[in-house]
Parts: sequence; structure tokens; C-alpha cells
Amino acid sequence: MNIYAEPEGARTGDRLRYLARDIRRQSLTMVHRAKVGHPGGDLSAADILAALYFSALRVDPQRPTAPDRDRFIMSKGHCCCALYTTLAMRGFFPFSDLADYAQPLSPLNGHPNRTKVAGVEANTRPLGHGLPVAVGAALAAKLDGAAWRTFVLTGDGELQEGSNWEAAMAAAHFGLENLTLIVDRNRIQQGAPTETIIRLEPLAEKFRAFGWAVREIDGHDCTALSDTFAAVPFEPGRPNCVIAGTVKGKGVSFIENRAEWHHHVPTDGELAAALEELKGGLDR
Repeated sequence: MNIYAEPEGARTGDRLRYLARDIRRQSLTMVHRAKVGHPGGDLSAADILAALYFSALRVDPQRPTAPDRDRFIMSKGHCCCALYTTLAMRGFFPFSDLADYAQPLSPLNGHPNRTKVAGVEANTRPLGHGLPVAVGAALAAKLDGAAWRTFVLTGDGELQEGSNWEAAMAAAHFGLENLTLIVDRNRIQQGAPTETIIRLEPLAEKFRAFGWAVREIDGHDCTALSDTFAAVPFEPGRPNCVIAGTVKGKGVSFIENRAEWHHHVPTDGELAAALEELKGGLDR
């Protein structure tokens, strides 16, 4: 059953917040049911996905492979519950299909598969591959003189993979202003804070040094996200980097900023408590 309940006449920011709330609720429900998933990152990315699919991306669920569509690549593919929920809410496939997540023979695998799920643009199991794929897509559009754009969402921990920085150099070299990288900067990866495992800061300055136009925003401010995505390209001839400051496990007090929730499966009691918090937690 679709739990989405948007209030009539809601402003864009409020509308996106309601959508993000329901992405969080459904993602946790899916992880609990399947006994597998990555809820901490699902929750941190929910506002970003809501703003992309319900405000920024030029896509048509009835024509998921239309040549002129914008491309979105979920590099942090382990957080697929949030992506699947967003795609279902946007109308790419029936919401009821989400109940089959991670079940035998289900197309909704633990990592998204472009040959099985409408709206998925790339298979992204190995971290560090999404940005290179996005660079290739954006370069193809530029060579073709096409107007479609490419957006890619990475985790911050995966930026420790060297393939990202090769891709960052290439994007700047080719002047891919049609490419937008969003970093889900929740500062926690599997097991520990990013700065404990391999320090990333100063992250914005690193991307600027690589030739990117960079904006740092609150990754849970849906209005700021929508306005920022609407403003690309930030500078002519430069790829765009949005560093979205987020909270791992955003929206549920006992999940927020806890590394163990990177892949913890909620118990019955934890799910009930989380859903109760999210039911009225739009001001968190």
C-alpha cells in the first residue's frame, strides 16, 4: 500500500519534505522485511532523491528510455531501497513491487540493475564506478550536441576510491558543464567516520582544484536542494559538484550518526519506533 500522503496545496519545499519522509519510512520497512539493506545511507539520501526526481530531473516514467531524458546514476548503489522507493513513487513501476525487494528472482536486487528495473541507468555495485560512468554519459551527450544532463549521487566514503579522481580530472578537462555530482556527505562509512578511515577534507577545495564549480549546501533542506539543482551549470565550461551535508540515519533519533546502522536491520520494535518518529518528524 502506498504510504505517500502529500498535503494539498503544499509549497515545493514542503512537498519534497513529505516525499522524503515517506521515502525514509518505506526504505526502513523494506530493509526490515528483507532482513538486508543499508538504512543509514537510505535515510541520509532521501531528501536528495526527492528533490532530484520531483523537482529537477527531466524524466518520463512512461518513456523510461526516451533519448532526451536526463540521466541519474546512483553510485552508492547499496542504498537501493531509497532509490527503488523513489522510482516507484515517481511512477516507474508499481509501488506494490517494493514488497519483493531482495526476494528470490526479484528484479529489485540489493544493488540496482539497469536491465531489470525501469528508471535505473547503471549497475552500480562496486563503489567508485558511478562517477566514471556518469562522466562517460555526459561526454557522450556533449559529443552528440544533446541537451540532456547527467546527475550522479556518490557516498562520501567511496570518494576514497582513486577512480573517482581520474573521472574528476576527465570531467574538468572536457568541460562537462552538463554533469552534476552530488556527494552525500554524511561523514560516516562502514564501520567508522570517513575522517578516521581516510581523511577527505578539505573536500570542496579538492574539487575546485580539479577544475569543478562547487556549492556546499544542507542536504536536508529540500528548498536549497531544488534551487541548487535548478541553477546548474554553476559556471560555463565546468562540471558541477554539490557537497550536500547530511546526517547518517536522518530523521530517526536512535539511528542518526551511528556507524552500526550502515547495514543494521531494524528489529520489530526498532521499526515501529522509527516509523512513529517519522510520522510527525518533518521538523527534525
